[in-house]
Amino acid sequence: MKNDTAAAGGAQEQTVLAVRHVRKRIGRKWIIDDVTFDVQAGEVFGFLGPNGAGKTTTIRMLVDLIRPTSGDIAVCGYNVNKEPEKALAYVGSIVENPEVYTYLTGWENLQHFARMQPGVDEARIAEVVDIVRLDQRIHDKVRTYSLGMRQRLGIAQALLGRPRLLILDEPTNGLDPKGIKELREFIRRLAGEGMAVFVSSHLLSEIQLLCDRVAIISRGRVLTVGGVEELVSRNSPYVLWELDPPEAGRKLLEAAGAVTADPAETLLDDAIVAGIGPNSLLTVMNEESIPEQVAALTAAGVRVGGVHKINPTLEQLFLKLTEGESIE
Repeated sequence: MKNDTAAAGGAQEQTVLAVRHVRKRIGRKWIIDDVTFDVQAGEVFGFLGPNGAGKTTTIRMLVDLIRPTSGDIAVCGYNVNKEPEKALAYVGSIVENPEVYTYLTGWENLQHFARMQPGVDEARIAEVVDIVRLDQRIHDKVRTYSLGMRQRLGIAQALLGRPRLLILDEPTNGLDPKGIKELREFIRRLAGEGMAVFVSSHLLSEIQLLCDRVAIISRGRVLTVGGVEELVSRNSPYVLWELDPPEAGRKLLEAAGAVTADPAETLLDDAIVAGIGPNSLLTVMNEESIPEQVAALTAAGVRVGGVHKINPTLEQLFLKLTEGESIE
């Protein structure tokens, strides 16, 4: 099927990538089973899943490295399997690690890849160098680059053909915190200019900061797709109280409708659980009632040493949906 508006590069609000009921069988085993999602122009879309969930297999199908057993994948209205040249003309990707020649300069690497794509001239190379902010080092040998610089060079390579969809598989692997922050800002800037960015990552906290929407996949099936804020809001908000005496405080809060929670049975970050002391009480409650409960506790002679709202996280949702599977 062909979407003329998409193919012509029309309006910003459009579906750039459409994945419909995709399945992949290897031997007798279904590796991917009925995966469906869309990625829109101008958004950063996260693709999350535990080790072995099917992320890499799905990405390889998106770029026609392997073919689905059934289902359809379309980029800008062109079916990836039926019209791969037209579909992939709109795609830039880094699957696993960026492939660069370390004995060449950054500029020479880009020249080499530019020869493989029609319509990419020296002016476009200079443009992508400026986009990824490598202009100060682009004429140095790549072997002198940091890992973050090599990642940016790989993205520059992916951008040469002016893609509408950028696919990044684990783009933050090996980067230090400064490099991750710079990459996040760069990806957000690309999305702000109308590009659709598809990101696979195991760094859940980073995905929560970076992405507009996410899909969570486990055992080859998409468990949920939605906006990051919408999804994390499904988790119960925890409130951590420091009370003295704690038992009297517990009784008063439970009488007021708060539900106490056992930290060991929650999906909270280990650092938070480790900081919960003998006078601490973890509750699930409406945060709007906190001032009222503080006043009631104080009036009853219970000293309130501290109140901490623990915001829901994407990691909590992920662990809940995947039943605690690791996201290595």
